[in-house]
Amino acid sequence: MTSQIAPPAPAGTPSAGYRLRWAGLAVILAAEVMDLLDTTIVGVAAPAVRQDLGGSDAQIQWITASYTLAFAVLLITGGRLGDLFGRKRLFVLGATGFTVASVLCAAAPGAGTLVAARTVQGLFAALLIPQGLGLIKAMFPPKELGTAFGLFGPILGLSSVLGPTLGGYLTGADWFGLGWRAVFLINLPVGLLTVFAAGRILPADRATRTAAGAGADAGAAADARTGRIDPVGVLVLGLAVLLLVYPLVQGRELGWPLWTFLSMAASVPTAWLFTVQQRGVLRRGGTPLIEPSLFGKRAFVSALATGLVFFAALSGLMLVFTLHLQLGLGWTPLHAGLSMIPLSIGVIVGAVLSGALLAPRYGRRVLHLGMVLAAAGALGLWATVDGASGLGSWQLAPALALAGLGLGLIMAPFFDIALAGVEESETGSASGVLNAQQQLGGSMGVALLGTAFFGRARTDGFGHAAGLTYGLVAALLAAAFLIAFLLPRQARPGGEGH
Repeated sequence: MTSQIAPPAPAGTPSAGYRLRWAGLAVILAAEVMDLLDTTIVGVAAPAVRQDLGGSDAQIQWITASYTLAFAVLLITGGRLGDLFGRKRLFVLGATGFTVASVLCAAAPGAGTLVAARTVQGLFAALLIPQGLGLIKAMFPPKELGTAFGLFGPILGLSSVLGPTLGGYLTGADWFGLGWRAVFLINLPVGLLTVFAAGRILPADRATRTAAGAGADAGAAADARTGRIDPVGVLVLGLAVLLLVYPLVQGRELGWPLWTFLSMAASVPTAWLFTVQQRGVLRRGGTPLIEPSLFGKRAFVSALATGLVFFAALSGLMLVFTLHLQLGLGWTPLHAGLSMIPLSIGVIVGAVLSGALLAPRYGRRVLHLGMVLAAAGALGLWATVDGASGLGSWQLAPALALAGLGLGLIMAPFFDIALAGVEESETGSASGVLNAQQQLGGSMGVALLGTAFFGRARTDGFGHAAGLTYGLVAALLAAAFLIAFLLPRQARPGGEGH
């Protein structure tokens, strides 16, 4: 799930706005819904995929992790490509590729092929999703930007409710014998409609010679930059992420050989090498993928660490919950999907309360409250499932609703507060990094908590494995609670973060 983060509107935004701006916003929201559905809907279908296609526990984890990993690595580059070649063009290309990749997922003959198709899906999502922010800023006058971005919360919240439920229904209904494959084919009509509407409705924009939002300190410096994509930076960043996530997913199945630990250790100097390489690009007058100055800001680095841990906990919780209900308790996909409704409703209520009432007044303290409630909900799940037999949905509902309430309190103000520690000229680059961090955290959560769950399930049973994994979720949230003390106390006045 992505979060659009709105830097200040450019000075040249027309006061009247684009004539078809609200229809254009609907097209962009349709793309966001496709992305969110693919993030939440697949976890419910994962056990049915393994039953049909076979494959190892690690391959089941990769069905989710490969999408978010590819998305995270190419997200920042996708935004740069939109600046260089035109956002509408990249939006249409991304939506087309995403739709085709969805069909390839539905037609996959084996688990390995499905993982490959999911990777392609993530790559095209990285071209599609970043264009929405720039297009909205171009279509809407400043006085309407807040309203436009304000619609993201309810739409994405509703999608988070529908995702697991729809995934469970489509998998269990087995329309035309499609089973789990219908989960991916649902993107076909939405994707085709999005591509057609985008070509007709979205405004044409011109490619630029310099990457927007690159964070130049002065206009002359911005003009001096080439605006070319930095392929070396893309490769080094991708390598750093892969060195960390790949052994996390594969390590348990392979018996944790020495190379897995060496790989994870090597990700740290590789990430440092990336920052050095980015400074070199800046010195040569080029456009770095990420503004190096961001990594010198304690508040922003703390926001990255907080978000990485938080989104890892969130993604791991959702994956393990659906796996436990189906593999451990034998529930149908629809039953498992419906059981997640209290979590999603809690997220919506928490987000509304936080965004409208609490966050503007209490700032960082709302994040801390949300982390406490979410951790309490995770511990409540542990107490409910560990060693229990004959569980029903209603027994899980109170802890799920509490966890969802806490998660909602966190998600609404997090990005605004994270951006409070950066300069106005760095906001564009910082926004891309935060969105990529969200996806990377999701990949790491699926890898780490999925590995812990499957490792325990083989020896202690699914109930104990789920309980211990929920304990790990609470521990991650406790770590995020402590790191969050380094964040700014309040969001930047007038900031928009959705």
